Amino acid sequence: MKRIAVILLALLMVATNLFSAGTKDQAPGVDNSLEKIMSKGVFVMGLDDNFPPMGFRNEKNEIVGFDVDLAKEVTKRMGVQLKLQPIDWNAKEQELNTGNIDCIWNGFTITEERKQAMTFTPPYIHNAQVVVVRDDSPYTTLASLSGKKVGYQAGSSASSAIDASPAFKASIRSFIEFKENLTGLMDLEIGGIDALVVDVTVATDNIQRSGKAFRILSEELAPEDYGIGFRKGEQKLADAVWAQLLAMKADGTLAKISTEWFGSDITVVGK
Repeated sequence: MKRIAVILLALLMVATNLFSAGTKDQAPGVDNSLEKIMSKGVFVMGLDDNFPPMGFRNEKNEIVGFDVDLAKEVTKRMGVQLKLQPIDWNAKEQELNTGNIDCIWNGFTITEERKQAMTFTPPYIHNAQVVVVRDDSPYTTLASLSGKKVGYQAGSSASSAIDASPAFKASIRSFIEFKENLTGLMDLEIGGIDALVVDVTVATDNIQRSGKAFRILSEELAPEDYGIGFRKGEQKLADAVWAQLLAMKADGTLAKISTEWFGSDITVVGK
């Protein structure tokens, strides 16, 4: 009996220590997010690897993109290793909250709803949700798409933009969800849908690089801003990343990376 009591006491002490460690690591009001990243020496960036030009796979199956280049420079200056972690964009908040990634950084739109659930940096790029159609289609306005089929990426801000445009939403015959924008654009090309709601950066890049006969309607569904999302309360890590972006703005590195991808400096850091 004495031996059993000793074993039970030892197990209780281990459980108590584990609970205490977990509680300390997640203590309310304590932000050790930057300390944890610097300690482990690795910064895990969650991204959609089918979202050109922000993050995508090239012909060598390497993950490249504007946001990828920004993150590489930021983490180099922080003195930590960057790990690129492709995620299901529709489950991005879960990936963040379970600790599988340290941030969501891939053309991630700042919304009021998302700001309630996580910590954001200030905007680094202005963006907009637009509608893409085939160049040979008769559609020239949002109203001309009445009764048609329109696609969008599941879990993206395109869905919010559609919800924020009730007249447009009510006029559409049906909405089709796609896992990635590239799949939606392929379906648009073959006529499976009549239009696709997508980020203007993605639409412009796809049209320029692919040479496919797409056209962007002049009417925007919703203006928006891209930011970097962190777990709620991880302000120190967000501030550290933002400080590096400000430094990159000051020394011209940010403008150089933006010009390489977009032909000019379209960033709004420090403005």
